[in-house]
Amino acid sequence: MKANQELTCSDRLIVPLDVSTIAEAIALIDTLPQVTFWKVGLELFVSTGTEIIDLLKTRNKRIFLDLKFHDIPNTVAGACRAASRYGVDLITVHATAGRQALELAKEAALAGANDTGVTPPKLVAITLLTSLNSRDLAFDLKIPLELPEYTLEMALLAQKAQIDGVVCSPQEVAQLRSTCGEDFIIVCPGVRPTWAQAGDQKRSLTPLQAYKAGADFLVIGRPITAAPDPVAAWERICEEIGNR
Repeated sequence: MKANQELTCSDRLIVPLDVSTIAEAIALIDTLPQVTFWKVGLELFVSTGTEIIDLLKTRNKRIFLDLKFHDIPNTVAGACRAASRYGVDLITVHATAGRQALELAKEAALAGANDTGVTPPKLVAITLLTSLNSRDLAFDLKIPLELPEYTLEMALLAQKAQIDGVVCSPQEVAQLRSTCGEDFIIVCPGVRPTWAQAGDQKRSLTPLQAYKAGADFLVIGRPITAAPDPVAAWERICEEIGNR
């Protein structure tokens, strides 16, 4: 995805629907009508199934289906083929599922979209969850690489498998952008304005810093959805980025 400068605030900010019922999701969508790109994660999808996808589609919203598929290659491929039939825009898989799983996932996503005549989704691979830091990587996961090196290796693995991009923390964006090129999609969760609490994000930057580093999409949840005035929080972030 070239030239993230061409994207407006509404294009590049993805807001998570981190709720568990359709009623809560509708309330949040109605509160923030200016949001055009919503993330559907495990909690809401497991709770509501495709009902939430159908709802967002009827409202002409873009959908980031963040289910983080991670299993043996055939299972990952089957899940991607099924999910691609929904006509969503982005789907996540874990890079650690391995090259074969990633390659089959890409093929399956194209096939699934063809099954229903929808536009194929972009697949983005999870490099390392933003709730993990260098200590977690070394001591808990027993991975001997430095965190930036590990994230880069996962991104290169995904790129070799023809995956469209990655999900990474803002702190790794600049390195991945310079190495993987302008056409590689980079999605950043863990983005926090200076006036918001970090929460469980351990590797964060501000929205403007992440954007300037080369991120295409910023996933920002609680600083917006848990704010006393979500619309004002959204507008403040757009002002900080400098593009409405």
